Amino acid sequence: MTGIAWINAPERPRSRVLVVDDNLDAVHSMAVLMKMMGHDVQFAINGLAALDIAKAFRPDVILLDIGLPDFGGDNIARQLKYEPGFERTRIIAITGLPISEVRERALQAGCEAVYAKPLAPTALEDLLEKSSQGVASRRSSSRPSP
Repeated sequence: MTGIAWINAPERPRSRVLVVDDNLDAVHSMAVLMKMMGHDVQFAINGLAALDIAKAFRPDVILLDIGLPDFGGDNIARQLKYEPGFERTRIIAITGLPISEVRERALQAGCEAVYAKPLAPTALEDLLEKSSQGVASRRSSSRPSP
């Protein structure tokens, strides 16, 4: 699914996505784009807010800036991985730093992948499509049998 098809997309399982970035323009742009794709989106502009919002919102996917100035993204990922209920949450690191500088730190903290900013809309769509498929299978497996 690409381009304008997002707006008229058939009903499909939507992902709950938390975007964490200290750049207000970047976080708003990504949130609007993902809403256009049909996902439920919340955002945080610092690490401490990200922890609170994640615990209340229970996202399927967290797009996490690793270079947050107040509380590094790797610390947030590490903390959320130990929180009950976040076992299946996909944490994707995004960074404006050279990936070679943060990749190992992000992966050791529990992020499943590291992407450079800005994340291309097609790459974002692919990430969220994979997450939507996982959401659909989790929802169908949790339904009682007739």
